[in-house]
Amino acid sequence: MKGNVTNFLKHIPIRCWLLLLLLLWVGCVQHITGWSTGYSQTVYPVIAKILGGFSQWIPFALGDLSIACAVIWLIASPFYKRFQQKKKWKAILFSEVEFLLWIYIWFYVAWGLNYSQPDFYARTGIARTEYADEDFKTFVTAYVDSLNQSYTATLITDKDSIAHAIVGSYLCTTALPGIHPPFQKCPKAKTMLFTPLASMVGVTGSMGPFFCEFTLNGEILPSHYPATFAHELAHYQGIAREAEANLYAYLACTSSHIPAIRFSGYLSILPHVLSNAAQVLKEEEYEQVFKSIRPEVIDLARYNQQYWADKYNPLIGNLQKWLYELYLKGNRIASGRKNYSEVIGLLISYQKHKVSTN
Repeated sequence: MKGNVTNFLKHIPIRCWLLLLLLLWVGCVQHITGWSTGYSQTVYPVIAKILGGFSQWIPFALGDLSIACAVIWLIASPFYKRFQQKKKWKAILFSEVEFLLWIYIWFYVAWGLNYSQPDFYARTGIARTEYADEDFKTFVTAYVDSLNQSYTATLITDKDSIAHAIVGSYLCTTALPGIHPPFQKCPKAKTMLFTPLASMVGVTGSMGPFFCEFTLNGEILPSHYPATFAHELAHYQGIAREAEANLYAYLACTSSHIPAIRFSGYLSILPHVLSNAAQVLKEEEYEQVFKSIRPEVIDLARYNQQYWADKYNPLIGNLQKWLYELYLKGNRIASGRKNYSEVIGLLISYQKHKVSTN
């Protein structure tokens, strides 16, 4: 019996042992705080600079193409192996599972383990503010004033200028805690290869973890482009949680010297502010807040909403929402897609911290 076991172990390919070790390492990083911090602070920056530096030279989204090829391979490969190579279904199933496990490893080693790092409050030492109604009202009043003042009808469309300006904001706001400075002087946001499909599910940007690249929807409107660029850049800089990426994008954009970028930053969180206001404020208070927003901003927000609604496909969109909800919760984001709106709590806590330390 012992000899049979030894003989079996000898016939296990080296790649399978390597796969097992990597799975074990990923599991340890996900559940041991010191390991996850070590990954996000020391390992990931090296990976991002290598993979991101390489992918910057490729004009199209490598990640999008790789995912499409992987899906085609997973579907076509079993039939080829069965009917052309005459392999048994058991061996085919094993190879499919192994292929998926290597994709799983690549995803987490290249970027996904950033989900396991301590959250914003733990990384920065900023206290979480369990804001009362008065805290929220103060925040909303100041936000609406800034939003109204930042409004500009002149939008910036030069993508290189936007990239340079936002990277400059991230670099100038060195006091921003808990995020790496940009890895490149002018990182490129690639256009999604499947932009029409992304529009049908309401996705305006994404982080491509396999090659450390980020992509933007080719149909995104100029008023939202800077904030979306800054949001996805935050993901590239190692921020996995959506609310935190919203926070950093907001702070980077609203500190820019370019009016259109500042306005994009304020506009980007308007849906989250109104969503929170509808839950926290009384109906008459909410109406008062809504009426205090300048008509031009409301008209633009409604236009943007209708623009994406016209492209949205409910069937595909609901499927994508369900899958993304599972994806986020599978990566220990308990609130799922609601995590986006948690940016308001982060902002209030961050602003209170700034006031108390100045």
